[in-house]
Amino acid sequence: MLAGSTTLEQIGFVELLISKKHPWKNLKDEILVEKDPVKQWKLRKRSVMADYYIGSVQAVAETGEIVIGTEGGSQFPSYAYSSDNVIWVVGAQKIVPTLEDGIKRLREYALPLTDKRMKNLGYSGARIGKILIIERETNPNRKVTLIFVDEKLGF
Repeated sequence: MLAGSTTLEQIGFVELLISKKHPWKNLKDEILVEKDPVKQWKLRKRSVMADYYIGSVQAVAETGEIVIGTEGGSQFPSYAYSSDNVIWVVGAQKIVPTLEDGIKRLREYALPLTDKRMKNLGYSGARIGKILIIERETNPNRKVTLIFVDEKLGF
């Protein structure tokens, strides 16, 4: 499953998934093509159990916390618990000194840029409905991978 991510768009990963030139099953594709709202909701619920969940985050504190903000929170079950493999691709500019700086970055930097992007796409804008703060992974059966890219990627 793939979370909505400007970072993943910028590195070409979304384009690769859309191309179908890969061996993976793309659950997000199935969700987006389903027009029946009830069936689409069932697919969304099933997606939180994906073996792999790929996305990004808004901030990583030098003190160890990871900050993720979203309006709906659909990626939170996978990010926090249900997916066995979570992969985050993060531009190095998202590293901040403290958790407080990470939340500030989310609200004062990432949100305005996301809002502008959503409006440019014809949506009403963006809001923060939920914030997830991850301090550590305690489940030894999960693999959480954080990939830093030494480029300015995403918001």
